[in-house]
Amino acid sequence: MAAGQGPLSLVQTVSKIKLTSLCALAAMLIVCAGEVPAQQSVYELLRMQNSKMIPLQPAWMGPLIQSDSRLSQSARVSFSNSYTSAGTHTVNYGNWHTVNLLAGNRVQINLVAPPYIQNHSAAMKDGFGDASAEVKYRIASGNAAHGNFALTAMVAESWPTGSYQNGAPSAVYYPTIAAGRMWGRFDLQTTLGGALPTGKIGAQGRQICWNSTGQVLAGRSLWLDVEDNATFNYGGSFDSRTENFLTPAFFYVLRRKQWKPTHPLFVVGGGMQIATSAIHTSNHNLIPEMRILF
Repeated sequence: MAAGQGPLSLVQTVSKIKLTSLCALAAMLIVCAGEVPAQQSVYELLRMQNSKMIPLQPAWMGPLIQSDSRLSQSARVSFSNSYTSAGTHTVNYGNWHTVNLLAGNRVQINLVAPPYIQNHSAAMKDGFGDASAEVKYRIASGNAAHGNFALTAMVAESWPTGSYQNGAPSAVYYPTIAAGRMWGRFDLQTTLGGALPTGKIGAQGRQICWNSTGQVLAGRSLWLDVEDNATFNYGGSFDSRTENFLTPAFFYVLRRKQWKPTHPLFVVGGGMQIATSAIHTSNHNLIPEMRILF
């Protein structure tokens, strides 16, 4: 239980998570049921969602940390291995990634299970972090024949489900706008958003988050990129200070030429988030990841 969260608040948080998950699944099933032909099952239509997005958006790879301005349906298995500024070793199993679902060609719903955080510290107990959910709306996009760009709005909410001090003391909203443009094998992507706590703002502060990624298709299946992750703090313990990281990363797509567009794709990759600012909560954050696009 997050610090300061009473039993009633915890029950309300769990109820909200259940309602959000049920609404997300219901929206996806309604869209699928409305589009399914007589000869296809809902499961078969579900597997066609990613292939339907190919004519509508660019073909770049989603960055390791910043949000992708495209829509996709996938499961992500990830963990991070980092060190705090005090030298404490922290491992995050889950890394705030779980399942992304498409509800038509305009909406993506992300459901994120609480990660398990191992702190390797006598002062900080191990435990689960916060659960969250996100909705993305594709404003406009085009494939290589239609501008090769994407523009998306999204909003996420996290709930204070973290045990001990492994989560925020209140719910937090994360509104974000994401955009990107591709030229041949090279693309630039960027996001601008914020972190807006619903309570205990004096202790947590608010943040503006600006991420940018430069990416290149280095081979038929190999993507290389570098992210810049900047957080501007207003209030809280880091008031008026900026935290910045550079994150070089790679991704390798596992697929065969004979696979149909509806066949699941497997992507393995990873990177290291390196602090470039004097003020930082972590450093040398090694992040391996596997994605299954289904």
